[in-house]
Amino acid sequence: MDAVFKDINPVLQMLMVMTMFSLLPFVFCCMTCFLRFTIVFSLLKTAMGVQVPPSIVTIGLCMILTFYTMGGVFEKMYERGSIPYQKNGNMIMAIDEGSKPLKEFMLKQTRQSDLAFFVELKRKAPPESPESLTIWEIAPAYILSELKVAFEIGFVVFVPFIVLDLVVANILLALGMFMLSPTIISLPFKLLIFIAVDGWALIVQGLVQSYN
Repeated sequence: MDAVFKDINPVLQMLMVMTMFSLLPFVFCCMTCFLRFTIVFSLLKTAMGVQVPPSIVTIGLCMILTFYTMGGVFEKMYERGSIPYQKNGNMIMAIDEGSKPLKEFMLKQTRQSDLAFFVELKRKAPPESPESLTIWEIAPAYILSELKVAFEIGFVVFVPFIVLDLVVANILLALGMFMLSPTIISLPFKLLIFIAVDGWALIVQGLVQSYN
């Protein structure tokens, strides 16, 4: 593999590197914990029935939490990628080596059933070791696993607010206030309870601690 990389024309190497850099937003959004964070916060806003905080605020919070949670992974990616680049100036090898810590991170969070499905579709024989798997085999399995976990967390977040909506709706029905919207009446109580239990801290801490 190293010999193949060395034989690539430097101009072609630069084109391949520019192509890979164009995929960085996709990698950051779908191959890091940013994916889980954004889904959970979106479901939280839906459960509360509010449009605040603005999307730019929640996206910014998700980005900061992603760098905090994966700071060690990003450091390893830089360290391992910088070694081959400093030795021979080969960017392709540097990216290949630098992506290995990210691949290890995704493997830890990926369910075996999801990974097995995509590996079996592409390979006729099972891989000899996890190291032989490519990042493009791991990525779709990781995304599926993250979607499942994010929706599980979202369900847990949704339940208390649904219960509160039902309680308020029954009270209004008992009082004969049919013209009032239960959602509007329950909103202040949702905000009050969320503040009382320090909801933002609980959710942020739970999300960060959900990664091993």
